[in-house]
Amino acid sequence: MTFDESFFNQVSESFSLESTKLKELISDFPETGELTIEKIIPLYYQILNVSSMSTMLKQQLDQTKHKTLLEKIKETGNFISEKFDTQMHPDIVMRLTKSIQETTNHLQSEGSEQKSKDEIENQAQLYEELRKKLSTKEFVLQYDQGLSDD
Repeated sequence: MTFDESFFNQVSESFSLESTKLKELISDFPETGELTIEKIIPLYYQILNVSSMSTMLKQQLDQTKHKTLLEKIKETGNFISEKFDTQMHPDIVMRLTKSIQETTNHLQSEGSEQKSKDEIENQAQLYEELRKKLSTKEFVLQYDQGLSDD
C-alpha cells in the first residue's frame, strides 16, 4: 500500500499531533506524590497509541520519500524508550505497588470492633480505591509484557 500525497500529509499531521500529546502527558505527569488513576491510564493509552502508529507507519512508508516522517518516528521511539520505558514506567510500577501496600496495611490495621456508619463507608471507599489501584497496576504491568514481546 502506498500513500498518496494528501493522505500522507494527514498521516504525518496525525502522528505529529499524537506525539505532541504524548510529550505533554509525560511532562505533566507528577514525579512525586500520590499517583492518580486519572493520570496513569491516559498516559499508557497514549504510549500504546503512538507506539502502534509508529509500528504501522514504519511498515508502510517509503524509506526515501518519507524520510522526514521516519526520522520523527525514530525520535519519538527513542523518547519513549529513554524517558518512559527506562525511567517513568518502573517508577510508576514502584509507586503503585507502594500505594497498594499502604492501603492494604491501613485496611488490615483496622480492628473488627463495632463501627459507625461513617467508618463503614470510609472503609468501603478504601476497598474500592484498593480495587482500582490493583486493576490499574494489572493494566500497567501488561505494558511490561508488551516490552518483553518486542
